[in-house]
Amino acid sequence: MAKGLQGAFHRASHALGLAGKTVAVETLYMRVLELEMLQEAAPNVKTAHVDGLLNNLRLVKDEAELAHMERAVAAAEAAMHALLPQIKVGQTEKYIAGLLSQELLNAGSEAMPFGPIVSSGPNAASPHAVPTDRPIQAGELLIIDWGAVVADYPSDLTRTFAVGEVSAELRQLYEAVAAANEAGKAASKPGATCSAVDEAARGVITAAGYGDYFIHRTGHGLGLEVHEAPSMMTGNQQKLVEGMVFTVEPGIYIPNLGGARVEDDVVVTAAGHRSLSSFRVS
Repeated sequence: MAKGLQGAFHRASHALGLAGKTVAVETLYMRVLELEMLQEAAPNVKTAHVDGLLNNLRLVKDEAELAHMERAVAAAEAAMHALLPQIKVGQTEKYIAGLLSQELLNAGSEAMPFGPIVSSGPNAASPHAVPTDRPIQAGELLIIDWGAVVADYPSDLTRTFAVGEVSAELRQLYEAVAAANEAGKAASKPGATCSAVDEAARGVITAAGYGDYFIHRTGHGLGLEVHEAPSMMTGNQQKLVEGMVFTVEPGIYIPNLGGARVEDDVVVTAAGHRSLSSFRVS
């Protein structure tokens, strides 16, 4: 395989006259093997990083891209509606993740943009938890972070569910996160900075007394990649413009207790913003 690939590099390099030229590459995607083959096939070739340029080109989505993303959101939400009646106390996080993956395919997702996060009880205190063999139990919170892919465009959503009746403390924790999500979305409008979105969501959680437990940025750009520019984080003074799409996903994570996160996909509009996602926990 490597020999055939090397031949392909030689033919392409010769046809394009790459020897001694500068080739722009995406540094997060070009493998060492490919770089070495390029250097062997095109003597004195140089490489330049093109990531920043492509990020800028992809910041604003057109109507066709938004239509794909809306379909990806619709597939994800349909899958969650189909999943919820199947969830029962005693099922493991892995089992629920498996059910969700099947429902995503049933709903029209063309692939998995990422492995669904299903975390319950104390496991939900980690924002990047992976599903385990832990059975979900009554009286705890269950975080599910999932998405779908349509025409190469992903969706990325998170909801937090109560497994039966939960304590007043857990309910308060969840309500602070839900309010922070709304505040972050409300701050999303043309001319506002990415930092302002983060500060709006973070301010709600801090005022509720959970500031030390919001341990990640408020959101990230969404497009051909699940994580791309812009970054919704304090200090990022990049201004929002119409057509930008990003997540708003504040969370609270308390060790040995649990956590909550609510994530929506948002597009900036001329009048402010529009949430592409509308799933609600009934």
